[in-house]
Amino acid sequence: MKKICVIGVGYVGLVNGAGISDFGHKVICADIDKKKIENIKKGDLPIFEPGLKELIDRNVKSNRLLFSSDIGETIKKSDIVFIAVGTPEGDSGKADLSHVYDVALKIAKNLNNYKIICTKSTVPIGTGKEIKGIINNNKSNSIKFDYVSNPEFLREGSAVKDFLWPDRVVIGCDSNKVFKSMIEVYQPLFRNKKPIIQTEISTAEMVKYASNAFLALKISYINEIANLSEVLGCDVKMVADLIGQDGRISPKFLHPGPGYGGSCFPKDTKALVNLAKQANVPIKTITAAIDANIYQKKRMFMKLKTLLKEKIKGKTISILGLSFKPNTSDIRESSAIDIISSILKAGGHVRAFDPIANNSMKKIFPNIEYFSNWEKTVSNSDCAVIMTEWNEFRSLDLIELKDRLKTPILFDTRNIFDQRKLLELGFSFDTVGRKKNIKY
Repeated sequence: MKKICVIGVGYVGLVNGAGISDFGHKVICADIDKKKIENIKKGDLPIFEPGLKELIDRNVKSNRLLFSSDIGETIKKSDIVFIAVGTPEGDSGKADLSHVYDVALKIAKNLNNYKIICTKSTVPIGTGKEIKGIINNNKSNSIKFDYVSNPEFLREGSAVKDFLWPDRVVIGCDSNKVFKSMIEVYQPLFRNKKPIIQTEISTAEMVKYASNAFLALKISYINEIANLSEVLGCDVKMVADLIGQDGRISPKFLHPGPGYGGSCFPKDTKALVNLAKQANVPIKTITAAIDANIYQKKRMFMKLKTLLKEKIKGKTISILGLSFKPNTSDIRESSAIDIISSILKAGGHVRAFDPIANNSMKKIFPNIEYFSNWEKTVSNSDCAVIMTEWNEFRSLDLIELKDRLKTPILFDTRNIFDQRKLLELGFSFDTVGRKKNIKY
């Protein structure tokens, strides 16, 4: 059993801290936000993630998982220090590393014995070298430490599953000794024959950006194919299904929609482009993916206007789904933000519902109407727009939806409904990249 601290109790920190404690280690999750720590101790988590509360409760009860706002003391008690603070988008898309550097300085001031310093935060290539420099230049003793880059590959909405049953664990370090220590952290995964891979530090830093950028590229690609399919009379669902059957491609992330969002893809693609500019290396595919995503979000409002015959002003439009994807409360870079902004700017009225993310969206749009279920949200509205594919929307009663709407107009940006049923019921509707005269 190792003594481990995780600095930062956001999305990455909480999932990793709880997961590592579930492996049998003693873990303290620490954060400078005392209020957040107190709320977590009371069971009030700052994020919604399926299975996370149960994971935390189980390990708190077993006395393996603790929470603290005393970062200095937490560092001193630990063998391994995980840095899991945010790296938000800064100027010109560059990653803002101020929180990471603050933690590095805190580690330097509290380095009381040998420790492994491990970065979980998504950071640009070369950050590990800078962190080591900060610690070396500010510690007041000759105590040694080792540094590890251990990027996370967690999907919001399935992060607990991704942590406990990962595709791979990447350990970027300079020695076999450190690698063996990190294998001990992830020992249950090693026993289950999950790949734990040793790389150089810079390679580990790169793989996180490269992975997210590729997935963003894949989403932007299928969205552009969907847009072209609409014009040429193809059905993108069948196109995507057939593409995905190619073993070289796979069906994952080939689902057209209103554009990607969330905490990772938007900022990580921009950060990678910024890194490429600094290195004077063109990275045109990722730049194009970013541009395509911006256009896709704008295109959703263009399609809505067409569906409503260019008449948005005075219309009441119900938005179903506010988070950027289901099973999360995260609205960062959500396509719902763009379409709500455009509707309001055009003089329309917005009614909104999300199973989890209402309160998050209220911080951006405090003056629109929010409801606790989809039935009340759509009642007497001129149009309903599906922006997030929550399961409860997939199974909603289309007959009741039609009865509650003032006019049976539906914009399904996630392609979740059976178009034949929509046609039978007399809906005026639009989708992303699908034909309306379905015969198969």
